Amino acid sequence: MLAPSTCGAAPQRCDQRGHGATIHPDHEEKTLVPQDPLATPLFPRTSRYHPDWIRSSVSGGANSLWLTEWLTQAMTLQPGMRVLDLGCGRGASSIFLHREFDVQVWATDLWFGADERLHRIRDAGADHAVFPIHADARSLPFAAGFFDAVVSIDSFVYYGTDDLYLNYLARFVRPGGQIGIAGAGLTQEIDGPVPEHLRGWWEPSMACLHSAHWWHRHWERSGIASMDLADTMTDGWKYWLAWQQAIAPENEAEINVLNADRGRHLGYVRAVARRRSDTALDEPVSSVPVTYTKQPLFRT
Repeated sequence: MLAPSTCGAAPQRCDQRGHGATIHPDHEEKTLVPQDPLATPLFPRTSRYHPDWIRSSVSGGANSLWLTEWLTQAMTLQPGMRVLDLGCGRGASSIFLHREFDVQVWATDLWFGADERLHRIRDAGADHAVFPIHADARSLPFAAGFFDAVVSIDSFVYYGTDDLYLNYLARFVRPGGQIGIAGAGLTQEIDGPVPEHLRGWWEPSMACLHSAHWWHRHWERSGIASMDLADTMTDGWKYWLAWQQAIAPENEAEINVLNADRGRHLGYVRAVARRRSDTALDEPVSSVPVTYTKQPLFRT
C-alpha cells in the first residue's frame, strides 16, 4: 500500500547502484531524494530492483519488497535457512528473500496460483531455491519443525488474529526459530467508533487491522513465542500513500483517507518473535477418535 515522495526538477547524478537521484541545489552532500518513487534510501536493497518488475508482481495494496526489507532488518537470516513465506501473493517477496539472503523459500499462497508464480521464479533464476506452494494458511502441508523462520508480508491479518493461530503456525518452526510479520496496520487501536475521516474508506473487514502494541500483547500472552520486537514504521503512511499514487492513482478513496489521516491511525507495523523451546505446543485436532455403542432411543 505505499511509496516515497519526490521533489521537483534539480541536477541529477547516479549513486553507487546507478539509480538516478536528485541533488539538493545548494549542497551536494545533502540527502538525495530519488526521482523514481519506487527507489528510496530507506530501502536500498529494494531500490536495486527494476520498477517494472515490482509493478508486474503486485498482489496487494503494499510494496511487498519494502515491507520485506523492513521486516528482515529485524530478523536474522543466514544462507541455507529454510523460510516459509506465508501469504506471498505472486512471489516477489520470496524471490527477494532468496536473492538477498541466500535462503531457501517455500512461497505459499492461497489466493494466487502457483503456476504464474513459478514463471516469475524461473525468470528470476531462483527456481532451485524458491518453491511455489498453493495452500491455505490454516491447512499447511509441511512437517513439524521444518522451517528456520516464517515471514508473512501484508497478509497475516487475514488469518493470524485468531487466538489459536500462533500455536498452529509455530509447530512448523524449529524451537528458537523466528516468526516475522509486516503489513498495513494501526498506529493506535480504535476502541470506539471509527473516526469520521476514515469512514468513507473503512469497511467491516478492516477490523483485522491492529497496532504493534496489540500484536506484542497478542503473541506474548500466548506463551508460545518470546517477542524480539513490535513497532511502527516511521512515517509509514507516507510510503503507503506514495505506493498507491505510483500503482493505483485512481484509488481516490484510499489516497484521500491517507492524506486526511496523516499517520494518526494508519501506518505499517511489524512484529518479530521466536518460538519458545520451553513450551509444548498443542497438537492440531484433525479428528476425535470415538467408538459407537448402540443404546435404546426411547425410554420404555
